[in-house]
Amino acid sequence: MALYPNLIKEALQTVRYPGTGKDIISMDMLEDDIRIDGNSVSFSIIFEKSTDPFIKSIVKSAETAVKLRAGQDTDVTVKVKTRQAPRPEEPDTLPHVKNIIAVASGKGGVGKSTIAANLAVALAGIGYRVGLLDADIFGPSMPKMFRTEDARPYAENKGGRDLIIPVEQYGIKLLSIGYFVDPGQAVLWRGAMASNALKQLILDSDWGELDYFVIDMPPGTSDIHLTLVQTLGITGAVVVSTPQQIALADARKAIDMFTNDKVNVPVLGLVENMAWFTPAELPDNRYYLFGKEGGKRLAAELNVPLLGQIPIVQSICEGGDDGVPAALNPDTMTGRAFYELAKAVAVATDARNHQLPPSEAVSTHK
Repeated sequence: MALYPNLIKEALQTVRYPGTGKDIISMDMLEDDIRIDGNSVSFSIIFEKSTDPFIKSIVKSAETAVKLRAGQDTDVTVKVKTRQAPRPEEPDTLPHVKNIIAVASGKGGVGKSTIAANLAVALAGIGYRVGLLDADIFGPSMPKMFRTEDARPYAENKGGRDLIIPVEQYGIKLLSIGYFVDPGQAVLWRGAMASNALKQLILDSDWGELDYFVIDMPPGTSDIHLTLVQTLGITGAVVVSTPQQIALADARKAIDMFTNDKVNVPVLGLVENMAWFTPAELPDNRYYLFGKEGGKRLAAELNVPLLGQIPIVQSICEGGDDGVPAALNPDTMTGRAFYELAKAVAVATDARNHQLPPSEAVSTHK
């Protein structure tokens, strides 16, 4: 079959971009550079950004479509171009960020996001410049916890690149996948897609100068955790657990994930959340609902600092639901607990920086 440009275009009209459902011709994604040489054809497809999660699937679909129309023996070469300038090669990712703190837990339901949100607020409250990334792609909670569910971050062109401008609330720069998806629908993404989205929130955003970049990680150990340690040189990890034994067992695994030889991220310490229940009307009483000082014992056993013990108080839950973190009220019992935690994290971070070299992103080739 004789090859000609319109034949190639007709074939590519059957290739649809998953994000919109439109064909790549109507989306003006085909570059005007179709080259035909006998039985060989080459052309370029233009994507908005080099981080587009559909690049590989679109290229494969384009090759298949042309072969179906022109014949299976056609030699098809698809080139990829991007409209946005590529990310600059930096000696360090996020070079204007001094400390990157991962807040992690071995299991869900231990209050990790509550700790991350209030830690960020308290760090800002004692004078640090703070950014907070909600890295829980499948269960983002920061938009609600900061009362910013209606926020829609926009992009500005800076240095030839379109950079996402983080949402600002309570003096903190915020980004979450929750700002970009329907809050009433589940995020049904494979690991690679979720990882690419997370990289975009980190690398294609204008975080500016920060003293602390707090990352609320998803529970467990997964693709997202690997993506983060391979993308960023994390200064240190804060591991959250409740006092009960099943949570402590998973906290032990989380600590092992960071400290093993392949990852090698220092653990700044452990936070024992829901350490005891104190009723508002009896502020001096403590009721140990989930066991007593299990986190304190685990910290001693693993030789990591116990950064804080946070009680169960109704106002913490109400603050999260209302989008007003408890740490915004430093004169309350819970506010004081989070401020003490922030100070402990700052001290542990300073000690780590004096004793150890800067962390490096984990190489996939090691």
